[in-house]
Amino acid sequence: MTRKVVSWLLVILWMGVIFYLSHQPAAESSSLSTGITERILAVIESIASSVDIDVEKFNHIVRKGAHFFSYLILGILVTNALKNNGMKTYTLFLISLVICIVYAISDEFHQLFVPGRAGQVKDVMIDSAGAITGISGYIALVKLFTRF
Repeated sequence: MTRKVVSWLLVILWMGVIFYLSHQPAAESSSLSTGITERILAVIESIASSVDIDVEKFNHIVRKGAHFFSYLILGILVTNALKNNGMKTYTLFLISLVICIVYAISDEFHQLFVPGRAGQVKDVMIDSAGAITGISGYIALVKLFTRF
């Protein structure tokens, strides 16, 4: 398989992961994030046992961090796929961002139809920030390593 095909397959695969996680009913999604939160807190407590952390607030941070991270990865993958298709830097940034934002909007719309879930503009903003970070980081690293 060519580099172009593989890079687009990775984009589609990651979009599938995001869709799968968004399609989980609220109880299942909450259970997953709570489990991750508990593992992180166990590590923190083993390092600094005197730290008092509000579990609910920390779980909220973990959930929103997952949004950011998921779209950071999507931004990297989309930018890589477009770059492998010969797109130049300025267009590369804009088209990558548009693809990620449109997918974030469609993801939140999808959640309107999942039991217990709700689409939120705030989540689209977090997703977009993650995508911008991933896209910018990818472009910066490519420019840095292709100059030297």
